Amino acid sequence: MTLNTSFLRNVFLYKCLFALTFWNHVSLSVEDELFTSVSNNFPEDDSNQKTASLALGYTKNHQSSKDNGDWIVIQNTTESLSLSEIKDKNVKKLLALLSNFRQGSRLQNLTLTNVSVSWNDLMEIFQTVWHSSVEYFNINNVTQQSDIKSYDFDYSGTSMKALTMKKIIITDMFFSQDDLYKIFADMNIADMTIADSEMIHMLCPSYKSPFRYLNFLKNDLTDFLFQKCDNLTQLETLILQKNKFESLRKVSFMTSRMKSLKYLDMSSNLLRHDGAGVQCQWAESLAELDLSSNQLVDAVFECLPANVKKLSLRNNQISNVPSGVAELKSLEELNLASNRLADLPGCSGFTSLQFLNVEMNSILTPSADFFQSCPRVRELQAGHNPFKCSCELQAFIRLERRSGGKLFGWPAAYVCEYPEGLRGTELKDFHLSPLACNTTLLLVTALLLTLLLVAAVAFLCIYLDVPWYVRMTWQWTQTKRRAWHNRPADQEAVLQFHAFISYSERDSPWVKNELIPNLERGEGSVQLCQHERNFIPGKSIVENIINCIEKSYRSIFVLSPNFVQSEWCHYELYFAHHKLFSENSNSLILILLEPIPPYLIPARYHKLKALMAKRTYMEWPKERSKRALFWANLRAAISINLSKADENLYEETN
Repeated sequence: MTLNTSFLRNVFLYKCLFALTFWNHVSLSVEDELFTSVSNNFPEDDSNQKTASLALGYTKNHQSSKDNGDWIVIQNTTESLSLSEIKDKNVKKLLALLSNFRQGSRLQNLTLTNVSVSWNDLMEIFQTVWHSSVEYFNINNVTQQSDIKSYDFDYSGTSMKALTMKKIIITDMFFSQDDLYKIFADMNIADMTIADSEMIHMLCPSYKSPFRYLNFLKNDLTDFLFQKCDNLTQLETLILQKNKFESLRKVSFMTSRMKSLKYLDMSSNLLRHDGAGVQCQWAESLAELDLSSNQLVDAVFECLPANVKKLSLRNNQISNVPSGVAELKSLEELNLASNRLADLPGCSGFTSLQFLNVEMNSILTPSADFFQSCPRVRELQAGHNPFKCSCELQAFIRLERRSGGKLFGWPAAYVCEYPEGLRGTELKDFHLSPLACNTTLLLVTALLLTLLLVAAVAFLCIYLDVPWYVRMTWQWTQTKRRAWHNRPADQEAVLQFHAFISYSERDSPWVKNELIPNLERGEGSVQLCQHERNFIPGKSIVENIINCIEKSYRSIFVLSPNFVQSEWCHYELYFAHHKLFSENSNSLILILLEPIPPYLIPARYHKLKALMAKRTYMEWPKERSKRALFWANLRAAISINLSKADENLYEETN
């Protein structure tokens, strides 16, 4: 009994297993047949066609399919089907095919391309897909060929998750908005995309919509979209890029009733905001906002969502970030690239900022205290600006070294634009000395150098007795000027003396007892100009000295240690030397009365040193036997007929 029971149980299990296997085989065979029929009865494959793409069949029968008015198979697997060239003549065949993919089937992805059908057939396609197993429906390049009429769409019992429509062309110019837009606004799916379709409006859903993702890229939508719409409470992502929105304030009010909105893309529109005390009201849940490529200016910071974490204002007309206007305490990432900023913005209103992009602005010299005012910033993108390589930029370059790699794109993106000679030089290769960039140090150094220069000039002037020479030159000039004005017009200068004697008062005994007696007595006596007897009372000493030198054929200087200690002897030597060069004459006679040690000659007597080094001088002999020859030579040196002095002087000059 027990054995029979066990046998019957095993037989029953084997039959059940056989039944299940057979049913599964039948189910697979049905779906495979359906997919095979899509490909226009191509020859059967040996495999189970679970992943058949029908590429070979498509290649062989592509031309015949077009000739027969059938669609073209782009992709054909058990989970994905892609068809092209859907026309009025094959739409019923398509509907028959799609109706076989009931819910529970393995087909999940359906793509239709180049669809040209009537409005009613298009809705029939949507309705059929809606009640099939398809979860992701893509339809591209659609042309609606008839009038748009009301259609009672059944949204119930769908597996659809996402609908994507691109390049939809509506040929009917006069239709009710409800007939067109209400169909799509009330769809009970999570994701919907209508892109590049010149859509000018979209209605607010009639009931609480399950939409979580809406993408209306590249249409003609305006500020009237979703105004006062309360039924998009589950919407998290809204993309309105490349439309025709103009008012940022209206956009903010559009989002204010979207309680779950987290991401909003309003880039590449015509948005403006002039401020003027206009209040904005954004969704409190909005965390990421893209306002790039609009027409926004500095006032945009008065109309931003308070809780935004990621904000893009790229490619606008912002020249400054006003401090104290926007309190965006949650903002972590700010993109201000391609604007008109002249400096790095501060972080007084962005206490949580971590990433900042200010590339391609008008920043010449970025602030060096940026990371001090923005301590939480982890990355700064400031490259591709027209940097002016000057002292002010040195602090920013040092900032990079201390930042620990926070400058994104360093060093390639950071290049000198000004001045012209440094254009193209990377900032890391730009260096200036601390002296050139420290104004205080530069001024102190310049002052010290000036003082040193003044001190050096003063020392040289004192050492070379420059003030004395200046004074003497001035007196010489004044004396000559007076003499020129006082001289009669027809009177010329006439030599009155053979020689002018310059000597120290301490050497006057030798002059009076030796020099004057030996030159003025006897035949061919010499007329000498001596200050004690020939200076004119009432005139200054300097003027008398100059007059005597001017009226004398020669100037005799009695040199001794006493001579170099005399101030007046120095005057007389200076004026005589001046005449020597001004008249190009050979009028100086030097008599060395006593040897002069070089160390006794003051620095201002450099002319005397030069004369003694270059000119022959007569030395007073100590031996009496040699004195006769001395006097003879001296007489010969100064002997001249005074009546012919001017003529002889002219000949000597030539």
